[in-house]
Amino acid sequence: MLIFFLLAAIVGYLLGALPFGYWVARARGVDIFAVGSGNPGSTNVRRVLGRGPGNTVLVLDGLKGTLAAGWALLAHTPVSVVATFDGLPAWLQVSVAGSNWLGVGVAGLLGALLGHSFSCFTRFRGGKGVATGAGGFFVLFPLGAAVAAVAWGLTAALTRYVSVASIMAAVALTAVAWLRPTPPLLQGVCTGVMIFVIFRHRTNLARLRAGTENRMGQPPTNPPPP
Repeated sequence: MLIFFLLAAIVGYLLGALPFGYWVARARGVDIFAVGSGNPGSTNVRRVLGRGPGNTVLVLDGLKGTLAAGWALLAHTPVSVVATFDGLPAWLQVSVAGSNWLGVGVAGLLGALLGHSFSCFTRFRGGKGVATGAGGFFVLFPLGAAVAAVAWGLTAALTRYVSVASIMAAVALTAVAWLRPTPPLLQGVCTGVMIFVIFRHRTNLARLRAGTENRMGQPPTNPPPP
């Protein structure tokens, strides 16, 4: 039976779909989809509303990924039973620290990324999934997530572009997955998430080529009315 994987994906989607960026901005009378870059992620919220609201959204979006990937452990679910189901593909039966829960966690994280990017609560609009993905990978792949965080920080400090830092973090995560002994499932997921992150930043890449991409600390091009 694959019911646990389906359940994890559904729960993950609903967690990821919680539009914290939209709600935090709305509580301050701002439609985040209509100002700045029009993205409900923490970067745009921070640029439009300031450091406090932006950091709040960053933490909440990260927690969505953490909960989506680790809900089985948090709920004390005996996920090792997953390995006993007849007919499960071998690539789902991978082990992390002695527990066969990686497949469930991956399903939850992928669901959360889709929910965050295409939220059913905001007419399937959403963010780019970087914070949510980071929260999930700190559960599933701590080493890769830590290296990705360092890559993000260094790139952001050098370029002042959040979009470039996010793409470099995704590349670093994938590089660690392939250069270190890592389950094939994680290698594939990291690669897929990297491609997804790059695709979601396609408009940022276009603005970078045009020289119109906002840098960190730069005010939004269309701020909310006073």
